[in-house]
Amino acid sequence: MRNYTTQMDAARKGIITPEMKIVAEKEFRTAEEIRGLVAKGQVAICANKRHRCLSPNGVGSMLRTKVNVNLGVSKDCKDYDIEMQKVMAAVDMGAEAIMDLSSHGDTQPFRRKLTSECPAMIGTVPVYDSVIHYQRDLATLTAEDFIDVVRLHAEDGVDFVTLHCGITRKTIEQIRKHKRKMNIVSRGGSLVFAWMSMTGEENPFYEYFDEILDICREYDVTVSLGDACRPGCLADASDVCQIEELVRIGELTKRAWEKDVQVMVEGPGHMPLDQIEANMKLEQTICMGAPFYVLGPIVTDIAPGYDHITSAIGGAAAAAAGAAFLCYVTPAEHLALPNVEDVKQGIIAVKIAAHAADVAKKIPHARDIDDAMAEARRSLDWEKQWESAIDPETAKGIRNDRAPEQEDSCSMCGKFCAVRSMNKALNGEYIDIL
Repeated sequence: MRNYTTQMDAARKGIITPEMKIVAEKEFRTAEEIRGLVAKGQVAICANKRHRCLSPNGVGSMLRTKVNVNLGVSKDCKDYDIEMQKVMAAVDMGAEAIMDLSSHGDTQPFRRKLTSECPAMIGTVPVYDSVIHYQRDLATLTAEDFIDVVRLHAEDGVDFVTLHCGITRKTIEQIRKHKRKMNIVSRGGSLVFAWMSMTGEENPFYEYFDEILDICREYDVTVSLGDACRPGCLADASDVCQIEELVRIGELTKRAWEKDVQVMVEGPGHMPLDQIEANMKLEQTICMGAPFYVLGPIVTDIAPGYDHITSAIGGAAAAAAGAAFLCYVTPAEHLALPNVEDVKQGIIAVKIAAHAADVAKKIPHARDIDDAMAEARRSLDWEKQWESAIDPETAKGIRNDRAPEQEDSCSMCGKFCAVRSMNKALNGEYIDIL
């Protein structure tokens, strides 16, 4: 019988949980190191007591950078079976978290299917589900309605919930005064803003934060403090609205920790490359080292159809500077609900970004696979190259499509291959070119 309420509660009591042991093994660290980081809030192990098929992972800047994949149905794309195919494909490709952003239909069966079958961390945004769950217009919902949906998601086994607690009535005036180019682009943030505007009430996720923390403590749900004012274009990056919300999120982080509730802090969306490192350091200071979870950041606004690339550039910079958790972006970002191929492209791009950052941060054993690839390339061992590749099927397909005349080279260089020439020269062999 467990004698602790949350992972953080256990860590502070000196208890090493089964989840901490698993995370320690994955991260090549001791269980005591992981326990200490969880106790300080610098690592979050998102693990709802009811998510029994979970393969636990730790989220923290000193651990491997984790990857989240957003999925879920919408009114225009409402096939839950297709979404489940995407989920399992995402897990197979190495995603550590799945976020269900469904905004149509009966969402609970799909959510429960995720927490009963999917080994990845499961996250949700309860404010999306509130309108769907009650089948009522936004303005007719009450603060109690929103809180009841948080409880429903916790009961269903969700490991982390994104709550836009950092915007308040004050934010309404800020948005009007500062004339942002893109206003609020966070879907959840816009819903909270709209509800406050229509009802005249304070943000329920802020006003009743302590009650929400009690729910999260009961089920060991991690609070992901959503950045409602994240910049939606380069022009809005690092502005008053974003930074003021971050300051409030820092205060809420402290309040959550006081109740032994784990916290992640969500970070910017669109941001010039030169501002990313400063934003990561600012979050680490204001939020006392809580794991930072970023969408991208997308480093230019002009690449619809290629935003998996713009976000991978920003994601690598962010993770190298301290972000712990990268949310993937697909080629369909800003355009449509991603299909299976979009999901694959988004995951591969963000996995490359996360790995590049881990190498830069010298995460234990992060570079092992790169060294294995270098060995395989030096020896022109194609099978071992596939074993080391992040997407072996694509790599193999390209080579097979343009097969070389000489098996020990590729169709780019042929016998001019530098590796082939060097191997022969160092072995004292004759180097035939023509």
